[in-house]
Amino acid sequence: MGEQPISSNENGAETKPNPKITLLPLIFLIFYEVSGGPFGVEDSVKSGGGPLLALLGFLIFPLIWSLPEALITAELATSFPENGGYVVWISSAFGQFWGFQEGFWKWFSGVMDNALYPVLFLDYLKHSFPVFNLVAARVPALLGITFSLTYLNYRGLHIVGFSTVLLAIFSLCPFIVMALLSVPRISPKRWLVVDFRKVNWRGYFNTMFWNLNYWDKASTLAGEVENPGQTFPKALFGAVLLVICSYLVPLMAGTGALASSLSDEWSDGYFAQVGMAIGGVGLSVWIQAASALSNLGLFEAEMSSDAFQLLGMSEIGMLPAFFARRSKHGTPTISILCSATGVIFLSWLSFQEIIEFLNFLYALGMLLEFAAFVRLRIKKADLHRPYKVPLGTCGVALLCFPPSLLLILVMVLASLRTFLVSGAVILFGFCLYPFLSLVKEKRWLSFIPEEEMILTSDKSSSQPSDPGLGDESACLLP
Repeated sequence: MGEQPISSNENGAETKPNPKITLLPLIFLIFYEVSGGPFGVEDSVKSGGGPLLALLGFLIFPLIWSLPEALITAELATSFPENGGYVVWISSAFGQFWGFQEGFWKWFSGVMDNALYPVLFLDYLKHSFPVFNLVAARVPALLGITFSLTYLNYRGLHIVGFSTVLLAIFSLCPFIVMALLSVPRISPKRWLVVDFRKVNWRGYFNTMFWNLNYWDKASTLAGEVENPGQTFPKALFGAVLLVICSYLVPLMAGTGALASSLSDEWSDGYFAQVGMAIGGVGLSVWIQAASALSNLGLFEAEMSSDAFQLLGMSEIGMLPAFFARRSKHGTPTISILCSATGVIFLSWLSFQEIIEFLNFLYALGMLLEFAAFVRLRIKKADLHRPYKVPLGTCGVALLCFPPSLLLILVMVLASLRTFLVSGAVILFGFCLYPFLSLVKEKRWLSFIPEEEMILTSDKSSSQPSDPGLGDESACLLP
């Protein structure tokens, strides 16, 4: 594995960061950024009025949403192999103001997403331990989970990467067993059940969208990936196949083997009950344990991306320099603590509330990414692209059209409360950028000097696997 250059830790001493991420860990990091397994897809059956819309959704949505987003991420992440990911893309296309807004929206959305995983973890446990329905037990448990997983993230990104491989294997195995046990009991006609009177379109689209987004998230730690020009495209396409199978196989097994009348009971945590009905207590307990470990992987992957996004924004002068300080383990300590604090404050919200809020901000950010993708094809046609989507300008515009319609639909279906909360977040971001510019101008806080950013750009452009980066990085300087 490749190694990073020597850098300074939070005490100012030089330290040798951990090895960079290779192909297999990156596949599973992306898998956990997007999915982590079928935990959380249960609501698609209930909100879809039965199995049919849920199964169709996980067949059709990947084609019109996941594949285009993965293709765009593959091209842009390999063209700008830096920490910060989409913040760098948007800044290069539209300038630092919109790059900052993109970073703020996506970071806030990511922190909200991460607040779900301790909640989901307890939702599975409460089937066996009803005590977690009580606030007195639930709140300390949420805090304990958050603190423990934050510490693991602090210990090193390469540990997170390799642990996700083992976590994914353990988390997916019970569903393979469940699928095999369900074969004699499956009745294909149960897959065709749908009651349109019970369809909750807002909940359906939000659940479907949430379970298939965040393909771009791993781009925020592109600077930690070994040979990103070749590794990222392979990892993205491997993760796409893994995610689709991890959703469809358990859903087909559970809905095909159980009576359709149980559709009303499908909600987050229900796969434990499905396992009980198909394989008994042993399988149910295994699924609950798999959920616990899967949520650990989801939390770790999301926090890594959120933290390295803040680090990347600091490295290009958008945030104060302390966000770029690394621990002796090579991890951005302050950035991790900032993300963990956001998780604690947001974890009191309900599952559906969190999904709707984060989807709205995420959709807004993705519309900006699609626009930047097309603009960079026009504005910077000669940009070195180690991986390039094999379409011309008109072709990539058409590629972005269906997922853009889906994004607009998700936003239109949002509740008034979501519009108000998201509007407040957007307004805060608009005010925060000029405030930080003033802080930088008045030198109230330290920012990475322009000379240091230029030096970093020159080093990046000299890497044999990522030529042409220097000019693009330079365009990000204030």
